[in-house]
Amino acid sequence: MTKERLYLFDTTLRDGQQTPGVDFALEEKRQIAAWLDDFGIDYVEGGYPGANPTDTAFFSNKATKSATFTAFGMTKRAGVSASNDPGLAGTLASKADAVCLVAKSWDYHVRVALGCTLDENLENIRQSVEAIVESGREALIDCEHFFDGYKANKDYALDCAKTAFDAGARWVVLCDTNGGTQPIDVCAIVEHVIGEAGIPGERLGIHAHDDTGQAVANSLAAVNAGVRQIQGTLNGIGERCGNANLTSIIPTLLLKESFAARFETGITQEKLKGLTRLSRMFDDLLNRMPDPQAPYVGASAFATKAGIHASALLKEPETYEHVAPESVGNARRVMVSDQGGKANFIEGLARRGISVRKDDPRLDTLIALVKEREAEGYAYEDADASFEMLARRHLGAVPAYFNVTSYRCVVERRINAVGEKIDLAEAVVKVEIDGEEKMSVAEGKGPVNALDVALRKDLGKYQTLIEDIELVDYKVRILNGGTEAVTRVMIETRDGQGRHWTTIGVSDNVIDASFEAMMDSIVYCLFERLKAQKAA
Repeated sequence: MTKERLYLFDTTLRDGQQTPGVDFALEEKRQIAAWLDDFGIDYVEGGYPGANPTDTAFFSNKATKSATFTAFGMTKRAGVSASNDPGLAGTLASKADAVCLVAKSWDYHVRVALGCTLDENLENIRQSVEAIVESGREALIDCEHFFDGYKANKDYALDCAKTAFDAGARWVVLCDTNGGTQPIDVCAIVEHVIGEAGIPGERLGIHAHDDTGQAVANSLAAVNAGVRQIQGTLNGIGERCGNANLTSIIPTLLLKESFAARFETGITQEKLKGLTRLSRMFDDLLNRMPDPQAPYVGASAFATKAGIHASALLKEPETYEHVAPESVGNARRVMVSDQGGKANFIEGLARRGISVRKDDPRLDTLIALVKEREAEGYAYEDADASFEMLARRHLGAVPAYFNVTSYRCVVERRINAVGEKIDLAEAVVKVEIDGEEKMSVAEGKGPVNALDVALRKDLGKYQTLIEDIELVDYKVRILNGGTEAVTRVMIETRDGQGRHWTTIGVSDNVIDASFEAMMDSIVYCLFERLKAQKAA
């Protein structure tokens, strides 16, 4: 059976940039475009040349090798010819292979937003598409608010799509701009577009937003109804609730038989193994924490905590996994916790290179220790590095690299000469290494930052091993009420190679809990790096 081709269109650099707090620099745009190109995405939409200096500079050179480098723009304004429209001219002056223009397809928006007649809007669409085609580029039209427009005035929405198609658009993209359409309606409307307007499915695309949490479902429903291009973004970023998440759509298309048996994309099974890495590199670039429960690529996507689940999973992975985690570059996690049995612990230790027999009495005491500490407030399923250090210490495998003999932290607020409040935090940490005591003093933005800087300031012979690590996330949770509450602190650390690990501390003193987590993080780093040096 010959498979049909599905085309993947990424709009991370354009629609994704409308995410609050996201603003890509020029080099970041180039880096992301290269990632997408290498991964096998068919179209990379890079932004709106002429609208801002960054996008204009980005389109001064071609940023992809294989993917169709796509510029975004708007159809020409009413009363101005296509050749004299400055917005369209800026788009056509770019080095883009293709141009995707947004066109109003809801009569309400034509009257209110554009302030022109319905016929003038159709003429704007026609002339704009013809101008792109005449420039030698591939033309795409995003029919904005198409599904809402169809419900309000079916004939006019269809006229907009048909006008773009007849003018030579390679793709007519149906947009669920407000994200409120349901999959059953998407399917019915797409089928009607193909049947009523006569636009074949291989010329139709879908652009879905996630305002009801159904952008992925709507995109796949549109494919089942006949469209052959899917638009979306990495990790589903986008304005409001985001766009269709290509990080979820792509593995579904490649790994789920109902799609894989009928369709093919430009992404190979081998490339798919890099999906988790791509997703996490992108989050790193955005300086945000990855969603642990993201489908396919999240740290918890293939995690199990219950003992009975773990036992079955280790015998037959299919019992609790819908696809093999390695198919998307992820990994199985059988977590250790007070809910876990021996199977969880044995697998968790083995994953860290620690071999313990089921009948080893040290295993029983380790399980008891973990359950006792979790009763005190620790949560090791989310702090892998701390669990590994606890287990290795219990087994006598972690050297005493250094000993903190004391630490002190002072926070001071003062008013300067002009009446401004100045907050200062100063930390002093004393460590002993091979019998020699060292004292480090540091200032920071708050007590935790000051302690972090002081602790990592001078570890003697180990200093070069920790110079590239940094604290990238810090979470505090109060476990019970009142001013004497027990506090849990979780710290995520990253090194220069992009590796992450999480450690935990618990105390009735938030500074003490923080310091415990920081200590574990440094000891874990030293253990791993010295082990690697020894193996080399």
